[in-house]
Amino acid sequence: MLPLRDDIPTRRLPIANYTVIALCALTFLLQLQDQPGELSMVEKYGMIPARVQDPNAPVEVVVGERHVQTPRGIERELVTQTLERQAVPAWMTLLTCIFLHGGWMHFLGNMWFLHIFGDNVEDRFGHLGYVVFYLGCGVAASFVHFISGPGSTVPTIGASGAIAGVMGAYFVWYPHARVEALIPLGYIMQIVVVPAPLFLGVWFLFQAFQGTMTMSAAEGGGVAWWAHTGGFVAGCALAFFLGRSTLLFPKNQQRRPEESHRVNLLKRC
Repeated sequence: MLPLRDDIPTRRLPIANYTVIALCALTFLLQLQDQPGELSMVEKYGMIPARVQDPNAPVEVVVGERHVQTPRGIERELVTQTLERQAVPAWMTLLTCIFLHGGWMHFLGNMWFLHIFGDNVEDRFGHLGYVVFYLGCGVAASFVHFISGPGSTVPTIGASGAIAGVMGAYFVWYPHARVEALIPLGYIMQIVVVPAPLFLGVWFLFQAFQGTMTMSAAEGGGVAWWAHTGGFVAGCALAFFLGRSTLLFPKNQQRRPEESHRVNLLKRC
């Protein structure tokens, strides 16, 4: 499911959300400058659970590849290097890793979800509060991923856990919101209108199911399922306990008008 937009307008320009997206974009552009054979930004700033557990743990990282002649012909061989020391203390990588991404689809997908759901959450927190919340959810997600596989030497990167926290807050604060989403129905893609709790609930259950099936940070097929799950739960918890605080702005009760050509699943509930 790909969200296209929600029906809750914002009352103020989401400056903090745009700033986070810009910082992630800048970091990703810097990642594209990594040179083969050298330690990349992922190795320097990614969260390596084994290093968080023991900063002196020996970690072998892949820095490139080469082709070698073997009795079976020319084969590809990975070039590894011992990671002596990262650019920041190991504990700090729980934060720095949330600004890194593993490719264009990873980056664009994350930023799109943040664009859809982040503005309304910032609308309640305010600019500074939203930044603190976002970073806190990111660290919480990284920590959950760490405890799910503390011996893993695979670098963990991505804003998904922090964004999951934003989605969790949206889930708690906007139970009557609706989301226009692109969903495969049979062999065609259809734009449908679904309740936001249904969209986000299905997303969360899928992450939790995948995490339960792998039961290991090192066996997630390249996806940190437990980081997503942990971030979402952290966002829900913070939104629940802070929801009645006088420090937050009230929820926006206005709705965007619905476009008539959309398939409205609310009518089928």
